[in-house]
Parts: sequence; structure tokens; C-alpha cells
Amino acid sequence: MATAVPSPLLSAPIGPTLIRLAAPNIVSMVLSSLTIMTEAFFIGQLGTAALAGLALAFPMMMLMGMLSAGAFGGTITGAVARRLGAGDRAGAEELAVHALALMLAMGLGCSVLFLLFGRSIYGGLGGSGAVLEQALAYSDMLFVGIASLWLSNSLAAIVRATGNMGVAARVGVLGSLLQISCGGALVFGLGPLPRLGIAGAAAGVLIASTTSTVLMLFYLSRRCPQLRLHGSGFRLHWAPMAGILRIGGLAALNPLCTLAAILVITSAMARFGTDVLAGYGIGARLELLVVPMVFGLGAASTAMVGVNFGAGAIARAHHIGWTAAFYSALLAGSIGAVVALFPQLWADLFTADAEVRSAARAYVQMVAPFYAFFGIATCLYFASQGAGRVLWPVLAALVRVLVIAAGSAWLAGVVDARPIQYFALIAAGMVAHALISAAAIQLGAWTGRAAPVPASHSRGDRVLFGGGRDHR
Repeated sequence: MATAVPSPLLSAPIGPTLIRLAAPNIVSMVLSSLTIMTEAFFIGQLGTAALAGLALAFPMMMLMGMLSAGAFGGTITGAVARRLGAGDRAGAEELAVHALALMLAMGLGCSVLFLLFGRSIYGGLGGSGAVLEQALAYSDMLFVGIASLWLSNSLAAIVRATGNMGVAARVGVLGSLLQISCGGALVFGLGPLPRLGIAGAAAGVLIASTTSTVLMLFYLSRRCPQLRLHGSGFRLHWAPMAGILRIGGLAALNPLCTLAAILVITSAMARFGTDVLAGYGIGARLELLVVPMVFGLGAASTAMVGVNFGAGAIARAHHIGWTAAFYSALLAGSIGAVVALFPQLWADLFTADAEVRSAARAYVQMVAPFYAFFGIATCLYFASQGAGRVLWPVLAALVRVLVIAAGSAWLAGVVDARPIQYFALIAAGMVAHALISAAAIQLGAWTGRAAPVPASHSRGDRVLFGGGRDHR
């Protein structure tokens, strides 16, 4: 039987280790965000119908990413890390194989859903005519191979669980470069390549994710010292996959809540006309730069908290979670403070229209000062995945949506309601999200009334998935 390599995450200094692990993640995720913006620029050159089609179909691709990398990916990182922290290398290897089998099945299920019902889905979202055809061209190409995205994100999650963040980040950077170059070449038909139009951008995503999958499979099966990915010595069974589904399914509510909040505010902004809607979009886009940085720290805390939870070092795991949250608050809060003080630095980058700039400045001046709370809530969500207890962070995200939805419903009846009041709701939602998450963890959401779980193989399911209370 393979022996476990003692994890340095059990004894390394918390602050420096978090920064060391987070740095490559941040670089990779920022480049991924820039890739998304570049892809939109490419498609914008194809005309208005193509750009509108992308606006219709792209949220589905983002949802796939948030589910496979964030909700289920974080769950896999935490679960594998807890096994490694408990000294159960064989269990970690078995779990990794089960996780990949489950993610492959989920990816294939998404393919079937969107390939069969894509026209109905996008038509129900308002697509019609040329816009609907462009959306389907992107979506059909993407969902033919969407399983590769689920696999690459789940493999990256396993790599992060071993503490080798640099490996996952380097593969992520390569994937982003491939997506930009191959996607752009296929959109325009450069050289001998066919001109695929909007479908070329989706093909770039598949080329990048397939390449990433192959590279990380090679690393985990041949090079990784902490575990080796193989399919021999055990058979697939339901219990490990059910545990991932239970925690990952609950964690999936978090990105769905984020999507719901965006839809509510976007609908409300449409009442004020195109200029305000565009200004809101510019202001909210700042969060696309904040999220990757917080994700970098969050992913590092997932692995560190998971390893220490598995080893029974519960107090140290809490210390890691709070330290990561503090760093996230400092990073996100600093960005927010600078932009709030000098809103023109952001708002004036995207448009020369005075009305649009005014709306964008109003948004960042109201919301950006509260980015520290956004950083705390997001990072504690990822740290909770490491502990295997995500119920309260998810409930906090739901409260955020309720604050925004209830406030928007009330403002809809106010005759002289202004956009700034809706922006204040977004800020209030961030504060509520952070305070509820932090209070719940401080009051025992990671431990409940039970004693800390020892690092024992005889209680493997409890270390891994938490028995009756682990999802809390």
C-alpha cells in the first residue's frame, strides 16, 4: 500500500504559506479573466448579432465553470486534502478516481441537456432570429466537449489538494494562452484554419481544457509525490460520489445565488435606460478583477484547512481560515478603496459617454468601499469547503440575494427611486453575507457540538464528508 507523504501544510507558517500558495492561483485566474475579455473583443468584430448571441450563451459557460471549478472543484479539493491530512493516501487516491468519474458523468449530462434543449433554453431567455442562431453556434460547439472542462477543473482541484498550486497554475496559464490563440485563429480563420465565427471561440475553450486535462492526468499519474492517480486496486462505488454530491450540491447554491443577484439588479437597472444599465455593467465588471484574487487565497485556504481538518488540527484550521479571510479583506478592500477615491480610474477606461461614466462612477463609489466584506465572505466560503461544512456560508449567500431582491421590490414601488439606492442594496448584501458567514464560523459552524474529529482511518467517511454534521 502506498504511504502518505507528510504534508508541510500541517506545520508550515500560516501567513507566508497562504501567500506562497495563493500567488500562482491569482496570476492564473487574472489571466483567465483577461482571456474572457479578449474573447469578447474577438466576437465583437463579427457584428452585433454575434456579440448579442455571446451575451445569451456565455453565462451558461460561466455557470459550468463556477460549478466545476468553484462548487464541486472546491469540494473535491477539501475532501482529498482531508484524506491526505489524515495520512490516508490510498483513500485520497480512491476518492480522486471517484471524483473524476462523477465529474465526467456530470459533464456528459450537461452536454446532453444543452445539445437536445439548447434552442428551447436560449429561446426562453429571449433569443430569436440571428441572435438565437449565433448563441446556438457557440453553445453547440461548447457543449459537444464540455466534459473536458469538468475534467480539467476537477483535476486542477485534486492537484491543489496536494499543495502543488504552482502546477495547477502553470497548466491554467497555458490553457488561457491556448484559448486566446486557438480561439482567435478559429474565429477569423487565420492561415489554413477554417473560419468558424463565434463557434471558434467555443472551440478554443475545448482545445484549452482538453490540453489541460491531458497534462494534469500525466502529472497526477506519473509525477505527483503526494498521490498517484490510477484506476486499479478498487472498484467504483456510490458512497464517495454521494458525499461529493451532497456537499458540492449545497455549495453550488452559492454561484446560483450570485447569478440571481446579478439578474435582479440588471433587471432593475433596465428601468433607468441604456446609459445607466451600461454604467452599472462597467462598474460591476470591476469585480471580475477582484474575484480571481480572492479565489487565489480561497483555493489555498481550502487545501490548508482540509489538510489540517483531516489531521484533527481543528484550531489551526480555524486560524488558517481567519488569516485567509483577513488577507482577502485587505486585498479586496484596498482595491475598492482606491477605486472609490478615484472612480475615474475605472469608469473612464471603457467609454467617453458622460452619462455612462456618471453611472459607473456612482456604482464604484457606493459599492467598492465594501469590497472588504466581499473578500471575507468569498474566502470563508472556500475555507468552509476545506472543512466540509458549507451550509452557513451558503445560507449567508442566500440572505445576500434576499436583501437585494426584497430591497429592489420595495424600490420598484418608489416613484423617485434612483440607481444609487439599488447600488446601496448591493453593498448591504455584501455586508450581510460576510457578517453571517463570519459569525456562524466563529460560533461553531465548522465544529458544532461534536468534539474535533480525530485523524482515524476507521472514521474515514466522517473525516472526508463529516458524518451527520459535516455539511454544516
